[in-house]
Amino acid sequence: MQIRQTRGCKTLLLLVALTLILAGCSRINLAYRNLDTLIPWWIDDYLDLNRDQQKRFRSQLRDHLSWHCQTQLPVYLDILGQLQYQVRRDEINEATLRNHYQYAKQAIQAITEEITPTTTQLLRDLDDAQVRTLNEALEKDRRERAEKYLQPPLDRQIRERAERMGERVEHWLGTISAAQRQRILVWAHTLGEHNRVWLDNRVQWQHALSAAVAQRREAGFDDRIARLLQGGEAFWTDEYRAAFDRIEQAALDLASDLYAMSGADQRGHLDRQLENLRKDLGSLACLPESR
Repeated sequence: MQIRQTRGCKTLLLLVALTLILAGCSRINLAYRNLDTLIPWWIDDYLDLNRDQQKRFRSQLRDHLSWHCQTQLPVYLDILGQLQYQVRRDEINEATLRNHYQYAKQAIQAITEEITPTTTQLLRDLDDAQVRTLNEALEKDRRERAEKYLQPPLDRQIRERAERMGERVEHWLGTISAAQRQRILVWAHTLGEHNRVWLDNRVQWQHALSAAVAQRREAGFDDRIARLLQGGEAFWTDEYRAAFDRIEQAALDLASDLYAMSGADQRGHLDRQLENLRKDLGSLACLPESR
């Protein structure tokens, strides 16, 4: 129900944030058709591209979006159909959710590999002023996230974490019960100081990115960016690495428990949400004609 750390500073990785859009947009076809506008708008928050860079980037972006719609979305539709079938047959449990989670990670990896050459070229061609703009934007990102997620006392962090998850769950299940809300609160407490651990890990990745971009004219730059984008685990902090499996399992357990606690109305709501998502995706004109 949540994929975190696929947004933010990774240049071009708003493509990855498509996964998040698929999980929450009421008009996914409208959002998808406008990614060629939304992504450059997001990039502007981090990079001050000149006209030639913008023109080349938009051309490459169109190619990436065409690739995604032609090769990835058909698979998404099949997976959504499988998930909907499992919901209707009451076959949702920790094992089936883990399978879908593993697929989501594979889908993100495929996007990351697809856009790595474009990202590398974009970063390599930055001039010194553009690099300063990027680093200033990353620093602003760190300050804002620290203010939002770290400054509040821990009990408030936990409460807000539970509220955010509750909103995500209600998108899929509709109004949740008191017991489900309590289960979400237990999950939020289980994560403890994860805001700090998560942000420390994010900052370490950003510092590695800045260090790589500072050496963008040197041999091995392509490999460094590929490792940053495709093998992010190598840049995790020790604390994040130690907590990852536990946090991942806690999220899967939460999703499984919430579904087990759901009633017929909530499962009907979930079925309708999945059906609407499939219809929105299936209506996209960019899909292969064979579908």
